[in-house]
Amino acid sequence: MSSIKEYFSSVGQGLKSLVQGMEVTGKELVTKKITEQYPENRATLDIPDRFRAELTLKYDEAGRHKCIACGICQMNCPNGTIKLTTKMVDLPDGKKKRKLDEYLYDLGSCTFCMLCVTTCPQDALEFSNDFEQATFTREALVKRLNYRPEVEDPVPAPKATGTDESSVSQNK
Repeated sequence: MSSIKEYFSSVGQGLKSLVQGMEVTGKELVTKKITEQYPENRATLDIPDRFRAELTLKYDEAGRHKCIACGICQMNCPNGTIKLTTKMVDLPDGKKKRKLDEYLYDLGSCTFCMLCVTTCPQDALEFSNDFEQATFTREALVKRLNYRPEVEDPVPAPKATGTDESSVSQNK
């Protein structure tokens, strides 16, 4: 007797589940469909501000990037998407400084985790909203981020010689 009761109970649960599924399908059947006319509507396409598409270096008005080649972004990248090469340059005062030579970014293996952006001490990195990154080869997805010609740092003015501290204070 209990097996017949279980059988009809399971049939009832199955019918209830079928009705719930048909209800969802029926609602979707009568809702108005929206079709994106993608290539034609690029001008009106709304892309969210938080969308992460491609890593870029930030540049200032003078054309200098903020990257100091510390390598923190490269160390924090979980899958080796970022490769930095640096060079040592001599400063006018005789000291040496490490500068960024090449910043390579592999868009094809990036997981868009944003660890590189959040850990950059100079706030030199950001993700752009340019979502159209389709290429025919994987090699085209490896991009050099410091592609602009490097602007030279301003040379400090030479110190004036022959002025005396006492003569400067007397003129005041």
